[in-house]
Formats: sequence, structure tokens, C-alpha cells
Amino acid sequence: MPVREMLDTYPADINLDRGLIADAVQALIDCAQACTACADACLSEQHVDQLRKCIRTDLDCADICSTTARVLSRHTGYDANITRAQLQACIQACRSCADECAQHADMHAHCRACADACRRCEQVCQSLLDSIS
Repeated sequence: MPVREMLDTYPADINLDRGLIADAVQALIDCAQACTACADACLSEQHVDQLRKCIRTDLDCADICSTTARVLSRHTGYDANITRAQLQACIQACRSCADECAQHADMHAHCRACADACRRCEQVCQSLLDSIS
């Protein structure tokens, strides 16, 4: 079931714009997948030793994005402070990962694709954060 469709089934009011939440959750899922795949692809590269930091930032970003998607999917007992803090952490993780992957983007297509997914996720999460603040 698509993200927006699932959000629309929530029976009570949601304090945030459902469209913004749906866009963010989808971008987070996409980013987590891209980061996981990029880390795996980095491990298969010939000079994996030069990609250690990239792998680490990929895995951190994937974990943070997955957690953020789950937090944004829960609305009962909503706490804006937790959501705000989680989004801020996610924005930073995406920015760091995109910056790291961009350094390898000319040599590795997976790093270029990952950097793009991270930048998109960062932007969408920032839009959602701006709507909360």
C-alpha cells in the first residue's frame, strides 16, 4: 500500500500536512535503500579501503532514515519535539552522506545516485521540519 494511502487510513486528526508526511516517508525509504545499496556496492569496489568513510556514512544515513520513516508513520500521542529532533538528525545525516558520496561520484555511479537520493531526502525533510517549526 503506498505511503499516502496508508496515511489516509489513519482515523484521527494528524497535526501535520499528510502530503508532506507522505513525501518525506517515501523519500526516507528511498534514501535508506540507496544508502544501503551504495554501501554494499562500495564493498565490491577494487579500492574498498578508500571508501571506508563512505560506507560508514551510508550505513549511518540508512539507519537514521529508516528510523525517521518509522517515527513519521506514528501519530498517536504525537510529540513535536521528538519529530523535530529526529528530522534535524536525519537532515544532518543526509547532508553528510551526500557530501561524502559526492566526493566519489565521478568514479562510482552508485555514489552519484546515493548523493542524489540523500540531497532529495534532505530537502523534503527540511520542508517538513519548516512546517513544524
